[in-house]
Amino acid sequence: MKTYLNIHSISPKNTAVPVNIVNECLSKSWRFVKITLAATLFLSSTLSFAQNAAQGSKPGAEEEEYYKIITVPIPKNVELEVGGLATMPDGRLAVSTRKGDVWLIENPYMRDQGIPYFKRFAQGLHEPLGLAYHNNSLYLTQRSELTRLRDTNGDDRADDYEVIYSWPLSGNYHEYSYGPVVMPNNDMLITLNLAWIGKGASLSKWRGWMLKIAPDGKMTPVATGMRSPAGFNFLPDGSVFYSENQGDWVGSGRMTHIEPGDFVGNPSGLLWSNLPESNIKLRPEDVPSTGKPMYEVAKTVKELKLPAIWFPQGILGISTSAILADTTAGVFGPFTGQVLVGDQGQSKIMRVFMEKVNGEYQGAVFPFKEGFQSGILRMVWGNDGSMFVGMTSRGWASTGKDEYGLQRLVWTGKMPFEIKTMKAQPDGFELEFTQPVDKATAKDAASYGLTSFNYMYRQEYGSPVIDNKPCTLKGIVVSEDGMKVRLVVDGIREGYIHEVKAEGLRNQTKQPLLHSVGYYTLNYLPSGEKLVLKDDQMVKASHANHSASASASQKGTTVKTSTTGKATTGTQAKRIITMPADWTNGPDKTITLGTKPGLKFELSQITVKAGSKVKLTFNNNDDMLHNFVVTLPGEATPVGEMAVKLGLDGAKMDYIPKTPKVLYHTAQLQPQTSETIYFVAPSKPGDYMYVCTFPGHYMNMQGILKVTE
Repeated sequence: MKTYLNIHSISPKNTAVPVNIVNECLSKSWRFVKITLAATLFLSSTLSFAQNAAQGSKPGAEEEEYYKIITVPIPKNVELEVGGLATMPDGRLAVSTRKGDVWLIENPYMRDQGIPYFKRFAQGLHEPLGLAYHNNSLYLTQRSELTRLRDTNGDDRADDYEVIYSWPLSGNYHEYSYGPVVMPNNDMLITLNLAWIGKGASLSKWRGWMLKIAPDGKMTPVATGMRSPAGFNFLPDGSVFYSENQGDWVGSGRMTHIEPGDFVGNPSGLLWSNLPESNIKLRPEDVPSTGKPMYEVAKTVKELKLPAIWFPQGILGISTSAILADTTAGVFGPFTGQVLVGDQGQSKIMRVFMEKVNGEYQGAVFPFKEGFQSGILRMVWGNDGSMFVGMTSRGWASTGKDEYGLQRLVWTGKMPFEIKTMKAQPDGFELEFTQPVDKATAKDAASYGLTSFNYMYRQEYGSPVIDNKPCTLKGIVVSEDGMKVRLVVDGIREGYIHEVKAEGLRNQTKQPLLHSVGYYTLNYLPSGEKLVLKDDQMVKASHANHSASASASQKGTTVKTSTTGKATTGTQAKRIITMPADWTNGPDKTITLGTKPGLKFELSQITVKAGSKVKLTFNNNDDMLHNFVVTLPGEATPVGEMAVKLGLDGAKMDYIPKTPKVLYHTAQLQPQTSETIYFVAPSKPGDYMYVCTFPGHYMNMQGILKVTE
């Protein structure tokens, strides 16, 4: 009779493996860990792939046909909370961890049904959140220094820890440091996170900046205005980009081209612009918090650099991270030259196409691949053109359930039907596809929906979608080979993000697009003449506003809200923020509920009596947006999924979907704020639920409202 060991003792994935193939995995010192999973690893990953494909409800199931996720097993006693990844010339993968180790992994590809080997190269480091291999050494950024690690005696253990450059710390928990990224000229770039004191703050020198470190240790400030610059990299043309997370002065995630002297949005780092080394003279007080879009503010604050790409919050990410240009020359699929961007909160990767208009980068972002096991922080190309993805939840939860993980993404060789590029035109957009389109659906206005929107630029945390307006489709021109469609549009606006949907489009075998939506950041309209449409290319008036109706179909209706306690149509309002006048003796029960790290409510269960009058104060003492939503029993996750599907309307609806599954709720609360609501508990006893429905939070931030007799 075979004995089985749950592979969770080796890897976060729960898969059964015969115990006789686990060879000394729980050995003594972990200086050298050997995992002999051999063919079983391939069997389990193949079974997992087949199961995912069969269960279409799992994230990324349809995408698996084209891009397959392979999990690299991790020994039980190796907490591989990935902070950095580096591919070495001999094929090994170097991994730095948030908890201060550096591991070398031999055969991470598991070639020829082989096995990966883990060996610890370095330890005792202070939260290294980056890693680079350069000139036979590993470089990483700790909290307060750029460090060079060298193995001088060839035993695959670092025996020389050299400080290249250091900087001060205030001790604030939010002072993360990232990098390095090695430039072609051997200089290294690092970025320094702002502290958090209820808002972003530069409590120690150069926080909120990108710095350049020369090989001799000389530091040069590059740019500032960064809040949480976890992801940055250079493209093949040498240009440098960084990704940003929603927060104060950041309405939504974004990616910006960095040049020396740039100010990219958050004024806190400008505290150090008066220093002689600074190449920026702007001061914090020069940046107004008006709530206008960045595009408008940049007209008067000339130093303000506009993002090349906006990532719609909650739709395409909530915590953007790694940036990686596809330099595989087709080994990874049809998107060579484009940029892949990871997201920590939604455990997914987005795809970015960019072009230059008026000398500046702008372009479109598309969905690409979801379903990773934890929050994506780092991505790096393997020597075979596959992608290694390093992950950690880091106390913030992610849609991927594991605390950490290492996975490999491989193109299966099958061509997906995708929007390959989206280019701005003087009168609209040109879409290019990976396969020829079916011309009948391509010429049908009903196949498309277009709308434009923006975010506020302000000191407050994040922003709802603002000024959301449909665009009118005037003409459609399909290329002879069916590879391109030009959309002539009225209502496109400079400085706005444009959502372009092609849900009705099909290829020549009648398949829909794998991902039917893209978001183009239109900072500038290109010059050139507008297209002169022929009669058969013009959209009839009855169909011209299809984009408006398509957009409207995505909208929900704001749920019933009351500040007075008066309900309408005979039902209790779902958000009452003033004690009802007929509660003459006050509430029967008063509850105060807060948050704690890791996307959790302070209390996992609250008990109230059926029909009792409840006063509940929700304190958002976190550094992220949250709400509090009570649902019917077992409906927290379905309600959270409905909130994600609100799309562009989610933020203004406080991510509260219109559904009878929602009983009561607060508004979406800024960090360090609170709201009190009043409600009458359900008359029927049971285990009701409460949840935060902000995108990416609902899978972890849940509790039980226990209603008793």
